[in-house]
Amino acid sequence: MKTKAYIFLIFTFLIVNACSVYKKAEKKFEKGEYNSAIDLYQSAIRKNENAAQALFYTAEAYRLSNRLEIAAPYYKAAIDSGYQEDEVYYNYALSLKANSNYKKAKEVLESYLPNANNDEFKKLANFQLNNLYNIDEILEDQTFYTVKNLQEINTPAAEYAPFFNDDKLYFTSTRDEDSRIYKATGDNFSDIYQVKSRGANVDTTTIEKLPPIINWPDANEGSIAIGPRGRTMIFARGNTGKRKGQNDVNLYITRYRSGQWSEPELMRINDPNAWNSTPAFSEDGRTLYFSSTREGGFGGVDLYSATVNSRGQWGNVRNLGDRINTPGDEMFPSTSQDGKLYFSSNGHPGLGKLDIFVAERKGGKITISHLGKPMNSNKDDFAVFMYSPDRGFFSSDRPGGEGRDDIYTWKNEDPNLKIVNYFLAGVSTTRNQNNDEVILPGTSVRLFSSDSVLLGEIMTGQDGKFNFRVSEEENYFIIAEKENYFTTRKTFSTIGKTLDKSKLDALITNKVFETEILLEEIILDKAFELENIYYDFDSANIRADAAKELDRLVTILEDNPPIKIELSSHTDARGEAAYNQDLSRRRAESAVAYIISQGIDPSRIKARGYGESQLIIQDAQTEEEHETNRRTEFKVTEYDKEIARKMREAEEAKFKKGTTEVEIKSEEEVPEQSSSDEFDFN
Repeated sequence: MKTKAYIFLIFTFLIVNACSVYKKAEKKFEKGEYNSAIDLYQSAIRKNENAAQALFYTAEAYRLSNRLEIAAPYYKAAIDSGYQEDEVYYNYALSLKANSNYKKAKEVLESYLPNANNDEFKKLANFQLNNLYNIDEILEDQTFYTVKNLQEINTPAAEYAPFFNDDKLYFTSTRDEDSRIYKATGDNFSDIYQVKSRGANVDTTTIEKLPPIINWPDANEGSIAIGPRGRTMIFARGNTGKRKGQNDVNLYITRYRSGQWSEPELMRINDPNAWNSTPAFSEDGRTLYFSSTREGGFGGVDLYSATVNSRGQWGNVRNLGDRINTPGDEMFPSTSQDGKLYFSSNGHPGLGKLDIFVAERKGGKITISHLGKPMNSNKDDFAVFMYSPDRGFFSSDRPGGEGRDDIYTWKNEDPNLKIVNYFLAGVSTTRNQNNDEVILPGTSVRLFSSDSVLLGEIMTGQDGKFNFRVSEEENYFIIAEKENYFTTRKTFSTIGKTLDKSKLDALITNKVFETEILLEEIILDKAFELENIYYDFDSANIRADAAKELDRLVTILEDNPPIKIELSSHTDARGEAAYNQDLSRRRAESAVAYIISQGIDPSRIKARGYGESQLIIQDAQTEEEHETNRRTEFKVTEYDKEIARKMREAEEAKFKKGTTEVEIKSEEEVPEQSSSDEFDFN
């Protein structure tokens, strides 16, 4: 009896122990300690404890620690062991794709879809299946890229996220063997390094880790961006779990002062409930692109933009839209000298895991292009950076490298490569007391596409100058605003103005279009004449040509909500004064009725007929002089500064929309360049 009891106790112990192994694995998985979870799940598999689930979560742990290609046999074994949840088929197909087994990946999705139960995974599977149907076309693309492993830098550890600035190459690496182990991957914590470099020619004797103020011993740092003047750095830092308000990965900002980087500050554009990483500045430094998992996106990781205001604060966070973002992941953005946006994605049709794509705006539309082989492979290809129009760096974990992730150099040897940059340069002006046109500094100027999408925004300096990047074959309008001045808009077009690249000799050509925008000061009761307001003889009906001019006044009222106006009509002195008075009244009322019909609040405008009582030229003799007296004018009768204040507050709230108020200090010195390279990719 004692022997049987002893055997029973041993058997019970083994069962409990097996269960505890699986439970321990679950706890590690839930904490994101995937490398430890893998060992425990495999132990549970060997003991045949929850084998199907253990196989699936082993595969998931490999996927979530960026080793998707290793996960394939575990997904397959989980399915064979009876694991039938929708996600196993979708992720199995992704892992097959990561191993270039495109045919089998398509078969798995085609077999799964008729029996799909989960709408979300059904949608993802259809999306990925359509991508797989484009594989052959991608494989056949011919490119002029050549790539080379930058062996001087790479080690058996991971090196990735290259950034070149001021003869220094910055990169992220897990090479520090004295570092703590990151439990999600089993690698060392990552740090940011720098090395002196002339392009791709690095001086390996100068490799050094950035100071501890940047690199913490208990966090992952990586993916940096440095502003155009070299004085501002934004980088990603992983969560240590010890500081309030940090969830997973967030962006930090630091400034270079007195020969060293300042204490990094958490940026307010972070979403504390999301992963925020992979920053990149626009060419002028006024726009920041980054990736985030915040709610409201189109997939797991989406690309966003933020802009800096006149006080140096970052805000106005916007999703780049569904032309860029997919149900998959988009990250590692970078901008080129010609205004294109490069990024990595596993959602657009590609060869495997992350592939490198480029987005270009032309004719008001966004085109997305795959960079093809050899820039892309069936593995992760990401973090492309251009240090000249035809050369740069990128990262990849493709076979044949020195470590898990390696840095590669690339060159575009396209013999017909020509780059044309288009800019709209202008100046904001006003009229002084002598009616002379003078510079108007401190003007907010915004660039919009023809469908009213905001593309860029700047505040002019003392020279009143502004400069926007524009694209080929597109219509735009600009709106200029300044307190106590009429908000003014002006149209512009590049249609028909595109340069023929075949006739250009230089690698880079800059085409600058010049303009100016005049803002009139708001002075109560100052009259402004509306040109081309004509009526038929003895008639108050609005003619088509007059309607066009009145439409301009409608726009002025729409753009300037704080003002109320009087619209007045004047006649010449010919005819009876009483008749002229009545005719001018009817004409003014007719014009006001038209303006109200276009949606203007009637309380903001009133009609007034002055007849011949306010002649500009007394005793007019010629027809030209009589025409000067016959006019339609408007003047501001009220300027509600409270409405203007609320509008400014609304703009500030709009700027902060999508940002999270955390402890903020002075984040950034506003870049000197009065330009904007931001493009809307919606």
